[in-house]
Amino acid sequence: MSDVISAPQRPAGTASTVLGAVSVCHFLNDLVQSLLPAIYPILKGGFNLNFGQIGALTLTYQITASLLQPLVGLFTDKKPLPFSLPVGMAFSMSGLLTLAYAPGYGILLLGASLMGIGSSIFHPEASRIARLASGGRHGLAQSVFQVGGNFGQSIGPLLAAFIILPHGRASLAWFALVALGAIVLLTGLGQWYRAQGHAKRAPRRAASAPALPRQQVITALVVLLALMFSKFFYIASFTSYYIFYLMQRFHLGVQAAQVDLFIFMAAAAIGTVIGGPVGDKIGRKLVIWGSILGVAPFALALPYVGLNLTLLLSVIIGLVLSSAFSSIVVYAQELMPGRIGAVSGLFFGLAFGMGGIGAAVLGTLADAIGIVKVYEICAFLPLIGLAAAFLPHTGAKHAA
Repeated sequence: MSDVISAPQRPAGTASTVLGAVSVCHFLNDLVQSLLPAIYPILKGGFNLNFGQIGALTLTYQITASLLQPLVGLFTDKKPLPFSLPVGMAFSMSGLLTLAYAPGYGILLLGASLMGIGSSIFHPEASRIARLASGGRHGLAQSVFQVGGNFGQSIGPLLAAFIILPHGRASLAWFALVALGAIVLLTGLGQWYRAQGHAKRAPRRAASAPALPRQQVITALVVLLALMFSKFFYIASFTSYYIFYLMQRFHLGVQAAQVDLFIFMAAAAIGTVIGGPVGDKIGRKLVIWGSILGVAPFALALPYVGLNLTLLLSVIIGLVLSSAFSSIVVYAQELMPGRIGAVSGLFFGLAFGMGGIGAAVLGTLADAIGIVKVYEICAFLPLIGLAAAFLPHTGAKHAA
């Protein structure tokens, strides 16, 4: 049987400190990563890009991350790399600098791919550290870890609106200082990871819950793939095109639209905090079901209401839809105990891959039929949440 990372018991205070630190690092990582979609209006005008080219930028970034993340997680399940985290951040920093000074579209694609490589290295190992520091409350730990990333993503549009727009694309280089700070913190986490004995291989331990039959595991994974498709294609319509939607439909300025995107992303961050702990108490399946299907009526209404209701519905959508991801990751970890890195890498990779493909497809569609029509079509995606009815119960529910 293959090896897994051992997780010796640590005092609660140490675990809380580490969990907080890894969440802060996730905040810094995703803040840097979020600057790419946040500057799309600048790139669109500066390089005369169409929506299809914008989508290809997102696809390059997210496909790079999605293809590498499962491989990184699978490798580190067998051979831990405590200091891979600062290396990943160094790739992201180089991508940021490349975007800041890119002379043409081809170099923009290179910068996007470097950022994708950085993300692919960061997420599997950082997610593993969060689980090790969880004290058994895996949903809560994933939510704390995720909320750092979501708040980092939400800050990107504000930074673009109030710093990058007034000072130009080259001001992206200033945020290399953020990446340097993250490298320092991640180096400290790597030292803790190694010093506490977590970065050693140990014989597989018995799973906390009985493994499901193989056929049920396969069925569950197929359903989770469908739900990930629904969630991240729909999210891609916001992260890549919400600014353009607001500008075209309601004639908002770029800065006002950036602020509204921040509001949506902040709501998504708050929803992430809710999903994990609730899943610990009532079970992951109910949270997954309620999150993705529950957002359907709001998504269906959004393309047909005025500006104020659009902003309100976007907040509700962000809150409800984002609560699913922590539960999906922990649910998948419970399906395949002993494969924490591989599972984390696979699902973070799927999140990036689905989002990237979604951005590319929706961008091409927007060029053909218009961005407003795209939102009318995307409104039906959350109905795929009905597939959650076919998820088996894992029997793993943690009472706080």
